[in-house]
Amino acid sequence: MALYITDECINCDVCEPECPNEAIYMGEEIYEINPDLCTECVGHYETSQCVDVCPVDCIPKDPNHEESEDELMAKYYRVTGEEPE
Repeated sequence: MALYITDECINCDVCEPECPNEAIYMGEEIYEINPDLCTECVGHYETSQCVDVCPVDCIPKDPNHEESEDELMAKYYRVTGEEPE
């Protein structure tokens, strides 16, 4: 399941550089997450880095983009261009 950023975002700029897939970008008013690139850091880290650094806890799982761990891993391979082991 991809993550998304809620309206509670304060545009503090800490999440965007933490994303290994460059899925986070500045939207019209707040940061947003591209669900096609978000793997919840699966393949990179044990936890979602943006969630770990967010000071206002405004990055939940996106119920509109439910994905299993296997689907997130497949997306990781697609996004990074790495080959599955």
